[in-house]
Amino acid sequence: MNDINAFLEMGSEWTPWLIDNMVNLVVGLVVFFVGKFIASKVSQWCEKRLLKASVDQAVAGFASSILYALMFAGVALMALGQIGVQTTSFIAILGAAGLAVGLALQGSLSNFASGVLIILLRPFRSGDFIDAGGQMGTVNRIELFHTYLKTPDNRVIIVPNSAVMDGSIVNFSRESTRRLDLVIGISYDADIRLAKQIMQEIVDADERILKEPSCLIAVSELADSSVNFFLRPWVASGDYWTVRADLLEKIKYTFDERGVGIPYPQMDVHVHKQES
Repeated sequence: MNDINAFLEMGSEWTPWLIDNMVNLVVGLVVFFVGKFIASKVSQWCEKRLLKASVDQAVAGFASSILYALMFAGVALMALGQIGVQTTSFIAILGAAGLAVGLALQGSLSNFASGVLIILLRPFRSGDFIDAGGQMGTVNRIELFHTYLKTPDNRVIIVPNSAVMDGSIVNFSRESTRRLDLVIGISYDADIRLAKQIMQEIVDADERILKEPSCLIAVSELADSSVNFFLRPWVASGDYWTVRADLLEKIKYTFDERGVGIPYPQMDVHVHKQES
């Protein structure tokens, strides 16, 4: 009974405050949720406008993420001010708390700083195929803390921005052309001139292979079981893998048809018999 009376007395003390501030609470909640909705829509609109202006998709996504974060922080402060919270003191408290959180979240801050560097330095763009942070894939999106890559088999890899910037970045799409580096081996009893002629004919017949720079075909090594050739044609970056597969297939079929052997690894063993 005493607990009930105490609860009723506490309620009677809080009731006038609630009545006086109910309107402010409701308005503060409305400001928060409506402001959050508007911030989301504005950031999306900003991203679409940037894309229409031919801004890189990664840059547009990163800019919209920052805009949303700033607008959301402003909306939260407005809502707190509406319900009577002293925002000046609150900002000071947030600053102190932010310092402590910043020390605890050094990794996240490093990812954010790396994201800013990626946008400023532009080592890659959306749509580039890269090898970074130990992962390979096509750049889909760059956000505040992570870079999203899509692999050829349609997997999405989320790489921390700090991992991207802390290591080497290989951009396979930056240049419009690439060189194929193939090693073709023939048997020692095969005709070297004929093998070189066949490879030259195959290269000349493929329109996807560029005439300039010219293709290099030369003996590179007298290996244990084969005579190895360098075959180094230049192609457009988008044709790299298809030309590579087609060249290897055509070389194998043509070598078989014209009697140029491609050897298996082999070892000659000589046995010496010792008489007792």
